[in-house]
Amino acid sequence: MKKRDIFSIFPEMLRQPLVHGGFTQQNLRELRIRAERPLIVNCSGRERILDRRFTGAEIGEILTYLGNYSLYAWEDEIRQGFLSLPGGHRVGIAGKTVLECGKVRTLSEVSSLNIRFAHEVKGCADGVLPHLWEGGRLCHTLFVSAPGRGKTTLLRDCIRQISDGGDEHPGMTVGLVDERSEIAGSFCGIPSNDVGLRTDVLDGCPKAEGLMMLIRSMSPDVVAADEVGSPEELAALRHAMNCGCTLLATAHGDSPEELKRKPVLAEMIETALFERYVFLKNGKEPGRIRMILDGQYRNIKV
Repeated sequence: MKKRDIFSIFPEMLRQPLVHGGFTQQNLRELRIRAERPLIVNCSGRERILDRRFTGAEIGEILTYLGNYSLYAWEDEIRQGFLSLPGGHRVGIAGKTVLECGKVRTLSEVSSLNIRFAHEVKGCADGVLPHLWEGGRLCHTLFVSAPGRGKTTLLRDCIRQISDGGDEHPGMTVGLVDERSEIAGSFCGIPSNDVGLRTDVLDGCPKAEGLMMLIRSMSPDVVAADEVGSPEELAALRHAMNCGCTLLATAHGDSPEELKRKPVLAEMIETALFERYVFLKNGKEPGRIRMILDGQYRNIKV
């Protein structure tokens, strides 16, 4: 599928300062829009502050425009604090919450938007993939980093290469649960990012349910999901492993020690659910490997 220019889906009030600032879709990483405050642009790892402020009403107009004037169709996503855009880009949303029976029903009076741009980096997994195989078998692997450090980008390229196969390893069927449309970047159900020729995608589906659906219907060799961490997802991952599938997933964490302090992830470590833990470095350049640990939490690569 041909990628859609992200600027084309922005309203003029947002497109104009970006074009005049000399920004392109290729170098944009993130936009931070806060009511009555300057627009902050992360461009190629550097932050630029523009002399353009948006009112709360304008921020609401931007969000409505991005939702094709049909925000009711995105209620489930907005309830979780985000909106997916074509190409795997995502809009984080903050503002006043509307509660129903003690739970968030929706967000109103939106005061902040965080637009994060997804970028394919083909080949970024070249250095890590050889460490994910052992005895001719792909290892259950968890990619770990703080937000925005490239773990989703790395997972995407691993999926692509594993799915396509190569001289050393034949291609494998991959089942991808893309709950927030960030990995495959599906639009109208068709991936706009290259996730491999043997990959089947469940777009916008909760991870725990989606993993079960893929195992029942698509018989994958490998199942993949982004940002795991709930008890339900742990149970689904264990079921997938017991069905003979290899697991690929990501999780938030700054260090091996922090990962152990998170109850569900600590249980994954204690039970040796994963055989490889790939930790990424913090810093301005995303996707750099800090260390790789085996299933016993021993360092195999620095």
